[in-house]
Amino acid sequence: MMTDPIADLLTRIRNGIHVERPYVDMPKSNMKVRVVQALEREGFVWDHEIIEEAGSPGPVLRVNLKYGPNGEHVIQHIERISKPGCRVYVGVDGMKEVRQGLGISVLSTSNGVLSNREAHKQGVGGELLCQVW
Repeated sequence: MMTDPIADLLTRIRNGIHVERPYVDMPKSNMKVRVVQALEREGFVWDHEIIEEAGSPGPVLRVNLKYGPNGEHVIQHIERISKPGCRVYVGVDGMKEVRQGLGISVLSTSNGVLSNREAHKQGVGGELLCQVW
């Protein structure tokens, strides 16, 4: 049993970018899909797909990683903020810009999983899942 699936998602993305893989595969969960959709909306990954393979225990989430025109990494840093042992919550007034607006925070809000920009526009706060730049 995996105790922190979001940390597993972020680690797989970090490792895949480090070795310049075109995509990374992992077991699918709804929360992982929502986090990847937020990264996709903000332009940090190309897209994602759910693959049903005959022989695998369950569906697989494939995240297609994004690189610049000269092979530079779009994601320079990705880290988990709120952990199972120490949750971190922020209100709409407590959200700060990441790297003067070059990065994003991903939050789990009452309106779904959103980036800090989307959450600020909607006027909601929530659990601070991760930061990406």
